[in-house]
Amino acid sequence: MDRSTLRGSPRQAAALLAAAITVTAVCAADAVARSYPFGPRTRAVNDLGNQYVPFHAHLWDLLHGRSDGGLLVNWQSGFGSSFLPDLGTYLSSPFALLVALFPRDDIDLAVYAVTVLKTACAGAAMAWLLLRLRPGRWWAAGLLGAAYALCGWSLADASYNPMWLDGLIALPLLCLVGEWALTGRRRALGVLIVALAWIANFYTAYMATIGAGLVLLLRLWLSGLPRRRALAAAGRATVTVALGVGLAAPLVTVIYFGTKHAYPGRVTHFAPVATEDLLARLLPTTYGFGSPALFVGTTALLLALALPFHRAAPVRVRAGWSLLVAAVTLSMQWTPTHLAWHAFSTPNGSSYRQTFVLCALLVIAAWHTLSHGVPDRRALAAATALFALVTAVASGSGLVRSYTWPVLLLAVVGALGGLLLLRRAEAVRPAAPTDPDTEPGGDARAAEPGAAAGGAAARRRTALAGLAVALLVGAQLGEATATSAVAARLRLNHLDDYAPWGSRQERQAEAVSRADGWPAYRTDPGREQTVGNDPMMVGGQGAQYYSSLTADVLSRTLTALGDGWTSRGRNLQSLDNSVTDAIFSVGARVHSPPDQHQRWNPRDRSPVTVSRQDVPPLVTVRPTAAPTARTGVSAFGPSPYRNQELLLGTRVYTVPPLTVRTGDGGQPDRADGDRGDAVIEASRAKAAAAHRPTIAAQCPAGSEVYLWAPHYSGTARLTDTPAPPLTGRFTSDAAKIAAMQRLGTAPSSGRVRIELSPTRTGTVPDGAVGCLDTARLHTAVQQLKATGADEVTVSDGTVRAQLPAGSKGTAVLAAPRIAGWRCAADGAPAAPARTYYGLIAVPLDGSATSITCTFHPPGLRLGTAVGGVSLLTLVLLGTVTAVRARRAAPRPTLRTATRPRERTTSAL
Repeated sequence: MDRSTLRGSPRQAAALLAAAITVTAVCAADAVARSYPFGPRTRAVNDLGNQYVPFHAHLWDLLHGRSDGGLLVNWQSGFGSSFLPDLGTYLSSPFALLVALFPRDDIDLAVYAVTVLKTACAGAAMAWLLLRLRPGRWWAAGLLGAAYALCGWSLADASYNPMWLDGLIALPLLCLVGEWALTGRRRALGVLIVALAWIANFYTAYMATIGAGLVLLLRLWLSGLPRRRALAAAGRATVTVALGVGLAAPLVTVIYFGTKHAYPGRVTHFAPVATEDLLARLLPTTYGFGSPALFVGTTALLLALALPFHRAAPVRVRAGWSLLVAAVTLSMQWTPTHLAWHAFSTPNGSSYRQTFVLCALLVIAAWHTLSHGVPDRRALAAATALFALVTAVASGSGLVRSYTWPVLLLAVVGALGGLLLLRRAEAVRPAAPTDPDTEPGGDARAAEPGAAAGGAAARRRTALAGLAVALLVGAQLGEATATSAVAARLRLNHLDDYAPWGSRQERQAEAVSRADGWPAYRTDPGREQTVGNDPMMVGGQGAQYYSSLTADVLSRTLTALGDGWTSRGRNLQSLDNSVTDAIFSVGARVHSPPDQHQRWNPRDRSPVTVSRQDVPPLVTVRPTAAPTARTGVSAFGPSPYRNQELLLGTRVYTVPPLTVRTGDGGQPDRADGDRGDAVIEASRAKAAAAHRPTIAAQCPAGSEVYLWAPHYSGTARLTDTPAPPLTGRFTSDAAKIAAMQRLGTAPSSGRVRIELSPTRTGTVPDGAVGCLDTARLHTAVQQLKATGADEVTVSDGTVRAQLPAGSKGTAVLAAPRIAGWRCAADGAPAAPARTYYGLIAVPLDGSATSITCTFHPPGLRLGTAVGGVSLLTLVLLGTVTAVRARRAAPRPTLRTATRPRERTTSAL
């Protein structure tokens, strides 16, 4: 360690500096962008607002004992969803627990604080690793650690996917585990770090493990160890990773099986980005959703480019790290290796989620350059020429905007100026003072001129070094702040955004709290959603649910009943329908005006209201025989009205033939396919009311009129009706279908005319109109109440219901029959639950007076067994190592103290 290293705690100092620079840049960027919490612009874009903040809100409720459900079942979402896979995917990071320290209505601030803290810890971990790889200047390690934490991937992608930031922290920690494997030290700690990384976020931990493995292989090659010792080190690392992943298995296996039972998402095919776009993302203030965010700062990039030309570094070091960076870069653009990075499944959305590994390699390469001394002018000139070539090629990319050039120019000036000043400071050598003890005739006065010259040189060296550090830190802070601010602004133009917690959510939460009666009945937070997971944000127990692990049976069941969704079936919406409310025991429903944060919604500031409905209990008894394959989800037909009647057990709808007319009164075209749905042209949306497309049908007088048009976008209104009509709003595209909407009451004549105002070309299917007989529905509800459970208790993953004596047929629990449910009647052995058109079912023979259903997440037993074996193996290995070390320790030799023989003299 040279003189610039702090004595005693260089790694701690470097880690603190990296964290300080990171926090400063992130917060300054949000202040510049006027983004939450430093300005009026929301940062809750895409899945951050729809998934991560609501899941953290649910975790807050869980930690404070206020949630409906527990670790096994989340009863608030999807009418009862498996929570442990969601916990492992979104909330298993130790940092997530910190949200419990914040007030509930500051949940957005809590997630922001956790995000900043994770980013800072990633910088600190990298700074610590750099000084472990090679000695060097502590402040340089801190600066490059911050460059890693503030890489483009962190600022542009992971900042609104906070669980990915655990992978950013895991990579340098796993590289440290590899360093310990090289020397055979801290094996138990290494296993625990691997386990924690895979528990925190298995997805990015998988990529970080691959990256750390590549670093270890290169380190083994550079170390020059004999083959036997190198293989032993690689074996220790492999065992460490295997045991660590084994300890994490109880969570990892649950997530794995959860994905197996999830509704299939979009299937995408990888297409590499153009070279100019790839190189453009190395520059500051560039942004593109589908390209790898490779920015690591100009200083780190120049140093990495200078490594092949840095003659002070060994040839093997220069070649090894340069080739590894090049190989990983190429692997991002080749389909087979791209799939390997992503566990052989092309992700939806951003296709370059492994980018942080390449950013880490660039920073480590830069450290190997600087730790061998500041590159000379030749190396810096070569690096600058390569950087100029990169910039020239990148200038042809549309990702480079006008403001990129001034930021880049200032960053280059700061980086090159700082490196040149630092090299000049290194060249300053203090004058050697004259030593009066060694020089003939020397005295103390002769040494004074030399000491003065040495002191002046030291001061000059310190001043140059200080100025260099100021330039380098300033350049890093400036370009990172600008890059983050640009990303924050451009994300709002590219992605959906949502308002943070405010008065709207407060009113919804208060309404839900007043109406809540769980588990006697459900309270749905409403059709007019604020985010994709409203029940977790404002309370209640509804159909609404958005997760990467949304169960296939849930999505298919609700779709068959007329529900709508986004994200290709994984973001289910609330279904405001009297029949489905009866089926799922939704006894209270909150009605809110459209979210005014969304610009496309109509301006409506009506108050939040609650409607109540008499509904059966959660467990009802149907007189049908034991459920079979014919009562599964596949038994549903094309009509959602008839499918609702199957679940209800009673015919309550009239589905009349309908006539669809275009604005000019003609018949619309028919879509391709067997259904032949009527095509509604969007070009007619601006026509006068008298010339808009219409649907005509005949319904029983006084019935409730519903419209089911999953592939229609626009509005629909009843005309010629005495009661004030409702406006049904429909939205559909390639990733969305619209939910069934209630439009009002049929007039006394029964003639129903629905006026359409399409916003894009869509279709209206045959059987789109349903006329609900509310009297029949009331009779059906009373029958289900009379034969339903007398009492229902719910606790996390267990549901118990007391049934009337002599109940025969099928007991149906109003919850989706997701994998993992087992049920028993009375004290009989539990068996896998049957399915009743997608719901949980238990056959009854007339003797049972109670049923008990318990939920065990698939994969939990297997994961627990693997985790137990891994823990036992770890204990045994630790014991064997301790015994061997004790036997190998040299035993102290016992020496017998002897007195010296006394001389005796005889008297003469």
